[in-house]
Amino acid sequence: MVKRTAPPPGPETSLPPDERFMALALAQAARGLGRTAPNPPVGCVLVQGDMVVGAGFHPAAGEPHAEVFALREAGDRARGATAYITLEPCAHFGRTPPCADTLTAAGVGRVVVAALDPNPLVAGQGVARLRAAGIEVVVGPGKAEALRQQAGFRSLVTRGRPWVVAKYAMTLDGKVAALNEGGGLVSSPAARERTMTWRNELDAIAVGRGTVGADNPALTTRGVPGGRDPRPVVFDRRARSAPDARLWRAGAVLVTGPEADTSAHKAAGVTVLRAEHLEEALTALGTLGLSSLLLEGGPTLLSAFLSAGLVDEVRVFIAPKLLGAGLSPLGDPVRSMHLAQSLRDVTTEQLGPDVLITGFLNDIPRL
Repeated sequence: MVKRTAPPPGPETSLPPDERFMALALAQAARGLGRTAPNPPVGCVLVQGDMVVGAGFHPAAGEPHAEVFALREAGDRARGATAYITLEPCAHFGRTPPCADTLTAAGVGRVVVAALDPNPLVAGQGVARLRAAGIEVVVGPGKAEALRQQAGFRSLVTRGRPWVVAKYAMTLDGKVAALNEGGGLVSSPAARERTMTWRNELDAIAVGRGTVGADNPALTTRGVPGGRDPRPVVFDRRARSAPDARLWRAGAVLVTGPEADTSAHKAAGVTVLRAEHLEEALTALGTLGLSSLLLEGGPTLLSAFLSAGLVDEVRVFIAPKLLGAGLSPLGDPVRSMHLAQSLRDVTTEQLGPDVLITGFLNDIPRL
């Protein structure tokens, strides 16, 4: 339930009203992250003057869309209101009627949309439908953040595969682990807490056979209130991972080669996907409706994804530690600076003693 008042005082109140209220809609959308695939996370806020009269988000595929929840809360106050929506309202009949028509029937007077929908069934038609009904439509406020929230959905719709986020932690001298040591922690509790939130917000989490054998991880969202565990994905070409490893829970996926013996894993209830190469494997994961993948594997898996050009986003923790001899995050070093992959839209953040650096290797798909 959102209080029916203007946003509280703070830096955001200096923003133009459209940006300010779209920020509230984006906060609503964030509540659905990791839970809506193959649908997008979407938030909606209805405003009369400076008063929020309704708010909602899309909780899961098959459930009503964000606009429906916001309209239900607003009731008669939706008439003449401005609707702030993080993604263009749908214009087609799917599991639910077109939201563009629902907004029109409710008498909404103005609609502000953060980003257009890349789905060919929508792709500008929702905006056109609203304008044809005489409703003023503005597109663009909050677009950058909306695209980030929707990266997985946009990747699945336009490329047929999940958005891949590579995450790792390393020391100041570029080491992810000491030699011949398993289980040593590089990053701080604050950094590990942030990682748990990412697991909660992304659909699946991937490691390789080496990580399963060395660490036997559970890959859960421990400590996150109301958290949901991502689907574990193990890349293991010969299916050598122990069938009784801790991560094999409901929904777990084994990605393996065409000839591997997977009988023991199938008997344990593991979903098996066979693929010749990583790009084929990602497409297969897309057929399961997985729109985002957190890559937490070791140097071998990370290097393979980077070499194939399949890492879309990078999130790296740098701890103020010096290790000396140890494992580097990438197995095979690039021999020329001219071949180095440069991140775009780079941000930095202090988390406890660590520094988090994030950036993009691929653009988020747009309309």
